Amino acid sequence: MAKESGMAGAGGRAAGARYRQLAADLREAIASGAYGAGGRLPSEEELAQQYDVSRGTVRQALAVLRANGLVTSRRGTRRVVLGTARTQSFFELLSFTRWARSIGEEPGGRTIDVECRPAGPLECEQLALEPGSQIHRVLRLRTLSRVPIMIERTIYPERVGAMIAGLEPDAISHTEPLADLGVVFADAEHTIDLVYADAEDARLLGCAAGGPLIRERRRVTDPAGTPLAWSEDRFLPGTVAFTVHNSVATTALSRRRG
Repeated sequence: MAKESGMAGAGGRAAGARYRQLAADLREAIASGAYGAGGRLPSEEELAQQYDVSRGTVRQALAVLRANGLVTSRRGTRRVVLGTARTQSFFELLSFTRWARSIGEEPGGRTIDVECRPAGPLECEQLALEPGSQIHRVLRLRTLSRVPIMIERTIYPERVGAMIAGLEPDAISHTEPLADLGVVFADAEHTIDLVYADAEDARLLGCAAGGPLIRERRRVTDPAGTPLAWSEDRFLPGTVAFTVHNSVATTALSRRRG
């Protein structure tokens, strides 16, 4: 593997492919028991030399492993291998498309509206933006086996939203194209509660206005902690359920068909 020198254009896509390949190689080594449960990975410098990549690429690859619950997330120390067992991957929980496929369903998506405008005070707070910064608000209808079950409202900072705006309206996944463009999803905070359907929810989901919906709000950041998206998903009741798994090593939140 040749060491990368830039992140723009084709160089950025090549660098993105390198960290994903490195993550895949390390994941295979962990699964084969090369480091053992509780063992330590080589240092970032050692991995960079071994795979002939930059330390930035190593950090991105380690962020993927951390997001999937395979290694610890403590900074400043060599990562400890946690093992290979997990309830659901970070990306299956983050991505509706990957989750649907993991349970044998056919995912679908249709973009209803993309709006570019100045961020409001709450949006600036959630995305760590300066007042007056531009954001993209994306409204999507999501389906399982062609049946509408969820409305997705996501706010992106301008640099990420511009990528989304370039996708086809019926693109099934937004998470996967962003990853291909070098956007690294590393951490997400989820809040789950109940809300009542507004007129837009009722029109798109075919439910009664004022009826209960399951709401999942999430804030997603990159390995440096920079916000990438702030989203609110509203599910029809009885279509999904969320499970929290706790252990000494990790805490995992999973989503399942309701």
